[in-house]
Amino acid sequence: MLYKNDWESTKTKWRNYWKRSNTGRPLMHLVAARDDMAGKENKKIPNSNDMYDKYLNAEKIVNRYRNFCETHEFLAESFPNLSVDFGPGSLAAYLGCDIIFSPNTVWYEPFVSAWSKLGKLEFDPQNQWFKKHIELFRKVKTLVGNDFYICIPDIMENIDVLASMRGAQDTLFDIIDEPDEILKRIYQINDIYFQYYDRFYEIAKDDEGGSCYTVFQIWGPGKTAKLQCDFSAMMSPDQFRKFIQGSLCKQAEKLDNVLYHLDGPDAIKHVDAIMEIEEIDALQWTSGDYGPDGTFEQWYEIYDKAVKAGKALWIKVYSGEFEQWLERVDKLVKRYGSNAMFLYFPPMPKDKAYRLLEYAEKNWSDIEGSI
Repeated sequence: MLYKNDWESTKTKWRNYWKRSNTGRPLMHLVAARDDMAGKENKKIPNSNDMYDKYLNAEKIVNRYRNFCETHEFLAESFPNLSVDFGPGSLAAYLGCDIIFSPNTVWYEPFVSAWSKLGKLEFDPQNQWFKKHIELFRKVKTLVGNDFYICIPDIMENIDVLASMRGAQDTLFDIIDEPDEILKRIYQINDIYFQYYDRFYEIAKDDEGGSCYTVFQIWGPGKTAKLQCDFSAMMSPDQFRKFIQGSLCKQAEKLDNVLYHLDGPDAIKHVDAIMEIEEIDALQWTSGDYGPDGTFEQWYEIYDKAVKAGKALWIKVYSGEFEQWLERVDKLVKRYGSNAMFLYFPPMPKDKAYRLLEYAEKNWSDIEGSI
């Protein structure tokens, strides 16, 4: 693979991560800005406010990312991978939402006034947004070849899709007023999810059937995905078990490598139910866009439950200064060990990245952990 010299050994680390049997230091996302390209990142490909260029122009999407690859070095278990997303949750658009593109995010326009007015949710290969997305995906793959991966897009699942279609507030009322209808619709989403996922997977997979998933920088042999239920922040534990847990089980059973994305303090109450799902392989916790990162001791209660349930950990590091990162990760590795941990660090200068890698090799390798 172009831009990544040690890809075969990196794949071995990833295979072992999913099996909770990694050796050496934890897996790390570590991207370094090349010294000889400093300050040149934005000169070749200027930023554009044109939404077509940002989301739909295959040549410019590929050129922007290729420029990033040429100005950065992919160290440790980071690897070049291009996201070709229509925002998080594009399954809602394939089912009828209109998409509103903006420079920093994507919105889906609710359109369901009442579920009784909408027929069964089914796979629609002629939907305008799906056709645009899959055609863009194919074109990007042709342009990319085997130079780097393209990611399975974040099409989303369960009630998060319904909330985009109906609106969050109305969906909350529906849970109370029409629980059987909502449960039926969630399982309809389950039934069609893989009809969309598989079409992207067939384009994105490598020669061995391996795949990577957008945003989370994860690769795995076979079908790899992130699962979530952000709407669960507004649900009680009993509601989560009734409406969501079974759906997640069914979905995870059909995947080879599953990372669960737990988002925000209001979702923590569902950790027990999530950890009961055997087919979930790893947990990624985020405290929100501006909250403290995943290394703080206040999150240990979440990680304790995950590790005791046999799950790997995916932890993002960004709060504070470099030396504070080392101190907090030291504690994490001593507590949870190095055999099933992935650490996501933000891009950094090359000298700092190599210092971090050297420190990790020396201090975080083959640690058993105390939990």
